[in-house]
Amino acid sequence: MLYSTLTPTAKRRALRERLRSGELLELPGAFSPLAARLVEDKGFDGVYVSGAVVAADLGLPDVGLTTLSEVAARAGQIARMTDLPTLVDADTGFGEAMNVARTVQTLEDAGVAGLHVEDQVNPKRCGHLDGKQVVDDATALQRVRSAVEARRDDDLLIMARTDARAVLGLDAALDRARALVDAGADAVFPEALQDLAELEAFANALPVPVLANMTEFGKTDLFTRQELVDAGVAIVIYPVSLLRVAMGAAERALDSLRSEGSLRSQVPGMQTRARLYELLDYAGYSAFDTGVFDFTLEEQ
Repeated sequence: MLYSTLTPTAKRRALRERLRSGELLELPGAFSPLAARLVEDKGFDGVYVSGAVVAADLGLPDVGLTTLSEVAARAGQIARMTDLPTLVDADTGFGEAMNVARTVQTLEDAGVAGLHVEDQVNPKRCGHLDGKQVVDDATALQRVRSAVEARRDDDLLIMARTDARAVLGLDAALDRARALVDAGADAVFPEALQDLAELEAFANALPVPVLANMTEFGKTDLFTRQELVDAGVAIVIYPVSLLRVAMGAAERALDSLRSEGSLRSQVPGMQTRARLYELLDYAGYSAFDTGVFDFTLEEQ
């Protein structure tokens, strides 16, 4: 009932422990707190909050238009609704060194278990679009150092994302990833890799967990769980998948309503009222309410 039964600190420690296990952790992207509740119900390892999804949900393209307060608000709403650890996309840290530090502490206060900061030039753009630019080595490392210095909970996972593969090539991207780890990154997210061999190259080259981004319609193929395990990947995210599925269903429903005059044909594909109430734990709220409201005014 209500919010998570675990503290943010407990969820951060749990994420660290799971990463030490060597198992592949699967983090579907949640576009809402209710979606996060569903991700937990289905037995996944964590929840991902995508910057692209936050932007899209606001009706904006993923070109650096969202603000720290918007991302922190949505991340906090999601993190408090699930016992799973929440990993959030912090873009470029919403500025440079001091902005990155503020971003880390703001997201830490929001209750997330981890965040990633990237090395694109401000304003950034979707990692699977052409025309990206990355900052120089000094700026990239400064962002990571600022993030590490700013956190107050040592268990908060600071992940470094690099978009250097598409801009500088594989070898330069590997060099940058190594430098980001030396700067204090707890994990690395190499964006928009070309194939499974490149993912494996990062996993073999780095002493920290590597994340794979399985986003549809992007530059990276959609690999299976076993393929990612064999490549040595530690975390996989499906950042926009649930939003795409939900919006696809919503569009089909609106088309049916327009063409058929009702939604009768769409009802079999809808989540039932009973299932929604189960996810929302109506029974728990009812039991709580009954337990609290256990007196009568009839004799007064």
